[in-house]
Amino acid sequence: MKAKHTSESFLLSAIISLSGGFQDAYTYNLRDNVFANAQTGNIVLMTQHLLLGDWIKSIHYLFPILAFAIGIVIAEQIGYRYKNSQRIHWRQIILIIEIIALFIVAFVPSTHNTLANFLVSMACAMQVQSFRKVNGYAYASTMCIGNLRSGMESLSAYLRNRDKNILIKALHYFGIIFIFAIGAGVGGVFSLYVGNHAILICSVLLVIAVIVMNEKHIG
Repeated sequence: MKAKHTSESFLLSAIISLSGGFQDAYTYNLRDNVFANAQTGNIVLMTQHLLLGDWIKSIHYLFPILAFAIGIVIAEQIGYRYKNSQRIHWRQIILIIEIIALFIVAFVPSTHNTLANFLVSMACAMQVQSFRKVNGYAYASTMCIGNLRSGMESLSAYLRNRDKNILIKALHYFGIIFIFAIGAGVGGVFSLYVGNHAILICSVLLVIAVIVMNEKHIG
């Protein structure tokens, strides 16, 4: 049986999904109602304001979309270049960059929300590009729609053939969705009470994720 990467463990997936939910709530509550992860929402709002003739507001939503696209490219390039690195797993490099980006965001004033949203969206993209499996099942750590579809598809299949392995697969997806939701809820509350510095909690969570990968690193 092929060993799974630590990056696919449920524990690590839970930590980064918790952070992913937190980041979405943070940017929406404190950074001008922009979604860090849900770029579909940003595209809807961007085109709506564009058609209403509000170019400034439209551009406001364009920047996180561009940042997300750039983050995908950065993560892909890092994965390609450091895939065979023996000193550090390339996904740990991604997490370290994300930690630094989110740390910087904590000290970006509200007058520069565009910069804050750019950094968070870029970090989210790097995360979703780099961590795409949990115990062998494809998933997304920073959004729920795909996980919900896969979870319900697996549940439907289980109801049809009663295969426990398929039920386990469904539970993985529902577990990730639940953890993401917890992160979003906690992120929303902390954002409202703590303010811009609340994002530092995500940096701490991702430091833990780096440590988990280091302790259980298997390639």
